[in-house]
Amino acid sequence: MAKILIVDDERSIVDILEFNLKKEGYDCLKAYDGKMGLDMARRESPDLILLDIMLPYMDGFEVCRTLRDAGENMPIIMLTAREEETDKVFGLETGADDYITKPFSMRELLARVKTNIRRGAAVAAAAENASGNTLRIRGLALDLDRHTVSRDGVELDLTQREYDLLCFLARTPGKVVSRQELMQEVWQFDYYGDLRAVDVAVRRLREKLENNPAEPEYVMTKRGVGYFLAN
Repeated sequence: MAKILIVDDERSIVDILEFNLKKEGYDCLKAYDGKMGLDMARRESPDLILLDIMLPYMDGFEVCRTLRDAGENMPIIMLTAREEETDKVFGLETGADDYITKPFSMRELLARVKTNIRRGAAVAAAAENASGNTLRIRGLALDLDRHTVSRDGVELDLTQREYDLLCFLARTPGKVVSRQELMQEVWQFDYYGDLRAVDVAVRRLREKLENNPAEPEYVMTKRGVGYFLAN
């Protein structure tokens, strides 16, 4: 049974989410402020976190960033009442996998939860059944058995999303892939939201992968079309 951590200071929202998630067969953990949510995430290692932005003591951005900096890669969906574009992009830049704006459709939220849980299970199964394959492109080595990436022998600290994105591009180096296709294949969404999540993920990947993210050598942009991995 997948375990979901709900972090929100509005108890009525937590109760509604818990009721609907339990109906779908998920186990639920609850926290009502940022510090409590961070502690519970570290202690319980949930399969997914539903994380509000506006929280007492520590906001959702800081919780997300702290978890990612510590190498925690469970999917995080940000819950926010804010409509500002900068808040949504900032949430993605701190390492969130997705966001959904209140008031939200419960059907949509459950669909996103299901997609992320399924993706996490698929990643775990792939790691268990991997045959030791390694993709090599110039100085990059993608170890499909260990789910790690190294450049010139130095292992990179990538999130699961960044790893999945790089792997997808690496399987067809030189091929330009649209943002829509990346969203469908890497995020596994016939997407409900917008495609800025792809641009943010590419930017974060470049910051870890490239010597100079402003002049990338690996993950390249084809203006007006999409992205590709240079071979």
